[in-house]
Amino acid sequence: MKFIPYEVKTGAENMQIDSDLLDSAILNQLKEPIFRLYGWSPVCVSLGRNQKDDFLDYEDLKCRKIDVVRRLTGGRALLHDKELTYSFICPVSYLKNGENVKDSYIEISQILIEKFQKIGINLEFGAQKAIKTKFDYCMLISTGADLCCKGKKLIGSAQCRKNGYILQHGSILLDYDKELLQEIFKEHIDCSEITSIKEIQPAMGIEDIVKIFSD
Repeated sequence: MKFIPYEVKTGAENMQIDSDLLDSAILNQLKEPIFRLYGWSPVCVSLGRNQKDDFLDYEDLKCRKIDVVRRLTGGRALLHDKELTYSFICPVSYLKNGENVKDSYIEISQILIEKFQKIGINLEFGAQKAIKTKFDYCMLISTGADLCCKGKKLIGSAQCRKNGYILQHGSILLDYDKELLQEIFKEHIDCSEITSIKEIQPAMGIEDIVKIFSD
């Protein structure tokens, strides 16, 4: 597996890099997967591919110096602030059950499960619930692609597929600002549904998480 070390970019740059890596993999018919870690600066809201943006107050975001970008993948919006993002690209044929969306999430996410086990964080797949369409914030929605710790969502992931290749990327919550989330998404953030690295292992920083993936 090709590992691209952690780097911090703008939202537009991060999404372009993911798109370029996917297109390059397709063009060169890459057989091995690519795994990338990245952060965001400035803070950025990413919208799902087909998500409406009418809940966003663009003037307020501009005053807060928060960018907005649209992802290649579907799903709801995320605030990329106190978090770490991963992306994984591979041909469908690389996976045992790559044609099946649910099974491919399980296979790819197993990488995350195994890495986090090394630092004593045990993850499990969340139970899929009926989509609560009123929520614009992705982490409040429970799907079979979520990775949870003790029943609370820690990692939310999404996929897109193109010409026989899969791009899966996701957000690993290091911490979160409940008040900021509520102000941006204009909805109540139920903290009983989500968790963060800070809550699970308070002494652990982003460099510790990056290290488990680079080792």
